Amino acid sequence: MASNPPAPRQIRLTKDRSALSLVFADGAAFDLSAEYLRVFSPSAEVRGHGGGEMMLVLGKERVKILDVQPVGRYAVKLVFDDGHDSGLYDWGLLRELGDRRDKHWNYYLERLSSAGIDRDPERAESAAAYDVLSPTSSAVGTTTQATDPSGSSTRD
Repeated sequence: MASNPPAPRQIRLTKDRSALSLVFADGAAFDLSAEYLRVFSPSAEVRGHGGGEMMLVLGKERVKILDVQPVGRYAVKLVFDDGHDSGLYDWGLLRELGDRRDKHWNYYLERLSSAGIDRDPERAESAAAYDVLSPTSSAVGTTTQATDPSGSSTRD
């Protein structure tokens, strides 16, 4: 079994809840937008159950992170204001999402373009996940706080 990389030294939710700031022990630091984290969620809803192509998630331009919940010593669960809360972001995934942000983001934008979909950062309403065959929808969540990897709560 592969071991999970070390936990970030710091995990902070921005005051406007639009991004997660991470600092790792080696000095690597990333600000990952809520939209980016939402569309690359590790949940089965987004990644699928069979390991195929990820679901193309739409309309998350203005999604916010309501809560950051520690999961043991290996991950955090993010609760988004669109009701999505089923993905566990382990330390390795968070590091990869930071290290490869530009590559992942460009891939996402290319998928949108290939599907003939415009990303609209000024969109007032969140859209559901998009699947060429069957769109899905989401509910709204209500919790509020951030957590550092040691499990203590922080508020900005």
